[in-house]
Amino acid sequence: MTLNELNIGSSAVIKSVGGEGPLRLRLLDMGLIPHTRVTLQKVAPMGDPIEILIRGYELTLRIDDAKNIEVITEEEE
Repeated sequence: MTLNELNIGSSAVIKSVGGEGPLRLRLLDMGLIPHTRVTLQKVAPMGDPIEILIRGYELTLRIDDAKNIEVITEEEE
């Protein structure tokens, strides 16, 4: 499952971060690293972008970027 597939209020743990080159490095620099818990806070009215809670701060991501982040939900653990 990828980060964009989470329901609002659901939490998950990052399994892997995909993407290539600068995109992957940017996601990692923002704190989206494996074994980090994230919670989907909000989704914009048109569905893009989404807001997640990670490491105590709110981060807004585009759906295309969120599709590169594979997560494991609490149910899957």
